[in-house]
Amino acid sequence: MSFLVFEGLDGSGKSSLMAALEKELQTRGLSFRRTREPGGTPLGDQIREMILRKDGPAPLARTELLLYEASRAQHVDEVIRPTLKTGTWILCDRFTASSVAFQSGGREISEKDVVALNDFATGGLVPDLTILLDLSVEESRKRRQGRGAKTGEGEDRIESEADSFHEKVRQSFLAQAKASPHNWLVLDAKETPATLFQQLLQALHERKILK
Repeated sequence: MSFLVFEGLDGSGKSSLMAALEKELQTRGLSFRRTREPGGTPLGDQIREMILRKDGPAPLARTELLLYEASRAQHVDEVIRPTLKTGTWILCDRFTASSVAFQSGGREISEKDVVALNDFATGGLVPDLTILLDLSVEESRKRRQGRGAKTGEGEDRIESEADSFHEKVRQSFLAQAKASPHNWLVLDAKETPATLFQQLLQALHERKILK
């Protein structure tokens, strides 16, 4: 089993890559569970709605961070740790790196404080590998707009932030990956889904996560 986290700007292709990996694990007869943050539990989903909604009062930056961490604490103890104990893979759409990127990078909260709260919320649990799908802010915006045109759904409160906010988020992701290259895999999200999947498989084999 492994605990894999997928990170990146919205529209980077996390969901598609996770789905491709799910099919591969299923073919190999390996059990897995897909989950996400914020959310992943009934309580976490309620917190997610509070964070992302555009109507009603917007949380302050510190409040926003604490809401994410509350959701994460519930998620880790209710879903992630128990699932990993059964030998089942966890594929998670966003985790602690997103708090560093969005709340420290984007909101400019002290990274030291964010990391400390991450550690408290997770009880020290860290992913085996964090996969970053790196995408420019401009391309992310184009993809979000295209998705919205197809679904008719508007952007949530975080997605609708200014490009300058999302650029700080992107740079934080890249800085985190550079600081811990053994724990991160950076992929160019402009590549085709097939290419990205093959690059992911190769990396999982090289790191002996998948045999």
